[in-house]
Amino acid sequence: MLERREFLHRAGLVIGAAAASTLLPGAEAEPDQPAPAPLESHDWRSVRAQFPLASDKIHLASFFLVSHPRPVAEAIERYRRALDLDPIGYVHEHNGPASERVRIAAAKYMGAQADLIALTESTTMGLGLVYGGLDLKPGQEIVSTVHDHYSTQMSLQHRAERTGAKAREISLYDDSAAVSVDGIVEQMRKAISDRTRVLAVTWVHSSTGVKLPVAEMSRALDEINRRRAESERVLFCVDGVHGFGVEDMTVADLGCDFLIAGTHKWLFGPRGTGLIWGRRDAWRAVHPVIPSFGLNYDVWLGTADRSDVPTGDLMSPGGFHSFEHRWATTEAFQFHMRIGKDRVAKRIHELNTMAKTELARMKHVKLRTPMSPELSSGIICFEVDGMRPDDVVARLARRGIIASTSPYRVSCARIAPSLVNDENEIERTIAEIKAMA
Repeated sequence: MLERREFLHRAGLVIGAAAASTLLPGAEAEPDQPAPAPLESHDWRSVRAQFPLASDKIHLASFFLVSHPRPVAEAIERYRRALDLDPIGYVHEHNGPASERVRIAAAKYMGAQADLIALTESTTMGLGLVYGGLDLKPGQEIVSTVHDHYSTQMSLQHRAERTGAKAREISLYDDSAAVSVDGIVEQMRKAISDRTRVLAVTWVHSSTGVKLPVAEMSRALDEINRRRAESERVLFCVDGVHGFGVEDMTVADLGCDFLIAGTHKWLFGPRGTGLIWGRRDAWRAVHPVIPSFGLNYDVWLGTADRSDVPTGDLMSPGGFHSFEHRWATTEAFQFHMRIGKDRVAKRIHELNTMAKTELARMKHVKLRTPMSPELSSGIICFEVDGMRPDDVVARLARRGIIASTSPYRVSCARIAPSLVNDENEIERTIAEIKAMA
């Protein structure tokens, strides 16, 4: 029998030759659909052609769950075929190197160090791992916002219940369409008390489309933290999933302590993948929640010291994963980098500005998302007079336009122009919304 330690650590090279993909049971290709041409990264039509999305629909909810672009799909299939041929041998030989390739690709994309990146399966898992492992004392305070997703709020609530820390929610704005950088930063400043240990926010709010000025908030927190001991400084934790894959920024630009994101949304990564990046000093305030494998297994065996384990390895949950999906995340980062982070950001903002400009002109539409690209990203939230958000989305669906609603106490209709869309699709969508008057 293979020893577990050997299983975890044997090194090897990842298969690089592409194998012919096969249609999986239950999946149907579009009739007479030719294989997509190789990516021409300067051509947006070529980018769109990498996705096998149904061509009779306008896909404006890709931020929820994405179609795999060709390089990612081919990598998944390549790994899947190899695993099916020799499951134990292939994982035995390739898991370590392939996972490290993901960290290296992520680090290049984020402007980070690979050893500070933990691999997860989703944003929710990442939030649970960070917030569930925070070193908190009774009486310390966790501040989050009313704009955050359920996953953030519940992770923090669970941690507060277990530690005796106090969880408190604040509002950063009242009117999402009229937010300002200074207003948000000032609301944050007023919310920080001497007891505050954690500030948890969401980079882009899927409830309103507001993009927080994370860099400006970080600078304001730096001023506060300069007067505090390391064990008392405010840890700035960011759910970054709806900015990650859109905005052309690095972790240094953002200035936060933790950035948590799924990679199966705007990044177009494999379904069921995500990551956590943490500042080296900040990681010291978080304890592992799920045992890791890798070098940490040697610590358990007594053949290595805890200091030998890279932080990202230590904080990545062990166990068995959807290996072919995790490993193919490398290709998602490479897909974006080949197009260019700056070009991706510019394209998404151009399409969103185009849509928001036209929506703002409609008397029967209330735009909830700021016009400024400085305070918005790729999600547009709006209301139509006399119609429930669900009815707006249903009507668009009958016209072949896939939109969504925001699952919050105050719901809106949402569209999210991305790299799978073009100007003609935005014009058609705007025309349908205009016809709802």
